[in-house]
This record gives sequence, structure tokens and C-alpha cells, in this order.
Amino acid sequence: MRVFVKNMRGEALMPTTPRKARMLIKTGKAKIIGYAPFTIQLKYATGEARQPILIGVDTGAKYTGIAVCTENAVLAAGTIEFRRDIPKLLITRKEYRRGRRYRKTRYRQPRYLNRARRDGWLPPSIQSRVDHTIRWIEKFKNHVPCVALRVEVGKFDIQKLMNPDISGAEYQKGDLYGYWNERLYIFARDGYTCQICHGKSGDKRLRTHHIDQRKAAGSDRAANQATVCETCHAGFHQGLIKHKFKKPTQYKDPPFMNILRRQIFNRLECEITYGNRTLVDRQFLGLKKSHDNDAIAVSGARKISVDDSVRFYIKQFRKKKRSLHEAKPRRGRIRKNTTSKRNMKNTPRQDGFSLNDNVRVFDKVGYISGFTVGGAYVKASDGTYITLEGKQYKQVPIKAMQLICHNNNWQVTNVNAI
Repeated sequence: MRVFVKNMRGEALMPTTPRKARMLIKTGKAKIIGYAPFTIQLKYATGEARQPILIGVDTGAKYTGIAVCTENAVLAAGTIEFRRDIPKLLITRKEYRRGRRYRKTRYRQPRYLNRARRDGWLPPSIQSRVDHTIRWIEKFKNHVPCVALRVEVGKFDIQKLMNPDISGAEYQKGDLYGYWNERLYIFARDGYTCQICHGKSGDKRLRTHHIDQRKAAGSDRAANQATVCETCHAGFHQGLIKHKFKKPTQYKDPPFMNILRRQIFNRLECEITYGNRTLVDRQFLGLKKSHDNDAIAVSGARKISVDDSVRFYIKQFRKKKRSLHEAKPRRGRIRKNTTSKRNMKNTPRQDGFSLNDNVRVFDKVGYISGFTVGGAYVKASDGTYITLEGKQYKQVPIKAMQLICHNNNWQVTNVNAI
């Protein structure tokens, strides 16, 4: 993706190409001030011509797509994957604490539940995802000038389902938008999976099927429709397939998306849109279905050129720094890692190495996936191990690694290395 640039006062300028950024750093005219995303700051005064920048954000419960575009080009587009193991870990912590209290304080007087929660309190797992989503949106927003921000806060509008006569500029786009609003809700609720064959037919063409047929006074409500593939739909109506549909399961993502939408309303200045509009815009641009392509469509750009070099992928990971996580030896280590979380032996710099740190080894750039005795495993952005040419073993000596940057709980891959 493009390299973000700031002037001597720390104000955002137009992004530049990786080649030009390398030349500025090599000649001492710029310095590196950030790695995720890669950002430089100029050391000399320069012209500050700016163009309108469009930022599109495709929010979701598991993934978020972000695209930074001009009117006719995509500067950066990628996907951010958030952790989904926090609720499970919180339950595990709760069980550990309950067992410890039972063993050590079983005769303690009971404490009444008289602690009040502050206004706007959210469960920790939801609060974490909301904060990280808004943090990354604001981070990209602060790295570019003249920003027009558009955020998709859901695949469909729940209010549109409840009140089809709702008015507003968002709903004055014809009947197609309302059609896709309900259709996408049914697909998302059923996990984009045929409810008859569950994907065994291999047909990826999906349709909505009325459980109680309209001839038998069946309604058009979403609760009376199910997702089926084209093959099963034709076979069912021809009498070749017999199937008894179960009551549709409750869709679980809207509660989180409603919370996220409320937080975005309160904390960001942006335009709100929905996925039923994004689908039509993405098809107009001729882009395939993906989170980053959805973000490009959300941005509002109409004439674009997309290069794979602008793609990036950011993944949140668990650093495993708490004592509970160190109860077992880390993979490849003989003893428990109870004293230090970084390998300080034989490091070429004073900084130690951590899991998922970006390093340069054998003239290649990768990230640390694990440690061995006196070495480490280093993977490239495509997931393959980086090894010395002609060698079979995957371990890389600590002395051969050069630290680029520490990844603070976030792993950035598929970006141009400077």
C-alpha cells in the first residue's frame, strides 16, 4: 500500500509510493515514525497540495474492511481481523478465580452485589471490539488530509425490516435497495449456506425460499424465508427433493452491530450506510466479494484502479503475557517462561524479540511465529517459513535476525516492506 506522509508540523500530507519513501529515508530527508501503517515524517519544508480523500469502512462483528481512495485510485485497502477468543478466555478466568476463592477463602463472609455500573457500560469483550474498531478508523483518518468518511454499520437496516415506509435519502434509491436489504439479512442469518443440502451440492448460487408458500397464505416476512441453493430450490419445486424446514435460528450479530452503530454515531463524524447499498455499488465497480472491496464500494469512489500491491491484512493476536498463560512451556522451549517474555540472549540489538515481531533475515522480511533454543521460526507474509537457501531445517539463529519493529498485539502482513 502507499506510504503515509506527515510534514514537519506533524500534519498529514498526500500518501506517496514506497519507492519514493525509500529514497527520502536513504537521503536523510525523512524519518520513520510508524509501521502499522507505515508512516514517515519529512525533515524539510515542502509544498502541501492536497486532494480529496475518501475513506470507506465495512464494519462487522469479526472483520472490518478499510479502504483509502481518491476519486480515481485506491491508495490502501485491507482487512482487519479481531480476536474472537476473549469471551471464552473470560469464562476460563472466572472459573480459575472461583476455584481459587473456594480453596483459600471459603469461610469469608458473603459480599452483597451492591456495585453499580457506570452509564454506558458494556461487557469487556464487546467493549474491546468496539474500541479497536474505532481506533483503527481514527488511525487511518488521521494519516490522510481532506477526509470524507463513510462507514457501513451493518449488512442490512433493521429499521427497514420493521418499518418498510421509513423515509429519508437512504431509501430513495428504488425498489432494488429494499429487496437486497431483506435478502442479505436472510443470507447472513443462515450463514450463506443452503438449508437443504448444507453446501453438499456445490452450487454457490443462493436464493430465498418461502417455507410456507404464498399460495397457502404464507407471508413475505424474513421468519418465513430460508436460504437455499439454486439446485435444491429447483429440485424442491419439481418434487425431486423433500425437506422439512426448521424454524430459522435467531441472528446474533445485530445486537453487536447496533452497539457499534451507536458508538460510531457518538464518537465519529461520518456518513452512515448499509450493506444492501454496498452490494449494488460493488457490482457497479465490478469488484469481487471481500471485506476490502466492500470498503472500496462504501467509500463512494466511482472510477477506480485497484492494484494488489495496495492490499494489506491486519490481525489481532494474543501476546500471552499473563502468568496463567505461562503455566506451560511455550512451544519449542524446555523450561517454563516465567521470568522474561522476550529472548534477550545474543540479540543484535538491546531490544529483545517477541512473538510476531517483524524481522529481516536472509534479506527477507517476515514475522516470528515461535522460538527454539537459541533460535526462532520466521514466516513470510504468505505463511511459508524463511530458511537459509539449501538448508532443510526451519530454525533461524537469533544472530541472523534484525529487528524491524515490535508488533503490539497486531500483525501486519501483505504490505510493501520498506
